[in-house]
Amino acid sequence: MVGLRYRTKDILSALQRNESVKILYHGKIKGVIVPQTVSVVRKAKEFTFFGMAKDVLLTVEEEMDKMRGLR
Repeated sequence: MVGLRYRTKDILSALQRNESVKILYHGKIKGVIVPQTVSVVRKAKEFTFFGMAKDVLLTVEEEMDKMRGLR
């Protein structure tokens, strides 16, 4: 655990390079620090599913409620 405190700069540098960092305890892997991935948020209307049936006049919310059913 002392290594984490003194190697913080190296760990952050590895994460910046999009590398995973393995945490070892007595030579065995106890965990892995992985870089955060950037997710792209898209609007529901941008998905190809919506608009497949152009004759349906339901809104996205109505179509999703119909697909989900009673939960």
